Amino acid sequence: MVEFDRFAAGKVIKRLRKDRNLSQEIFSGLTGIARSHLSMIESGTKQPNFETIWRIANAFQMSPHELVRQIEEKAKQST
Repeated sequence: MVEFDRFAAGKVIKRLRKDRNLSQEIFSGLTGIARSHLSMIESGTKQPNFETIWRIANAFQMSPHELVRQIEEKAKQST
């Protein structure tokens, strides 16, 4: 079982966004998520729900399960 790491999702999302050279402003437009909300997710102060994961994965042109898999891998590294 993977331990909960409240920072894992934000770290993965931020890394993927930066790998694609996207600013928070541009990425928030692609996802339909407010930039302030995206910033809170990336910093770990807010956790993305399933709809948000879905929107983020679609903006990255990946399946939601692939995004979740990467988040789980990051969480495993943190323990």
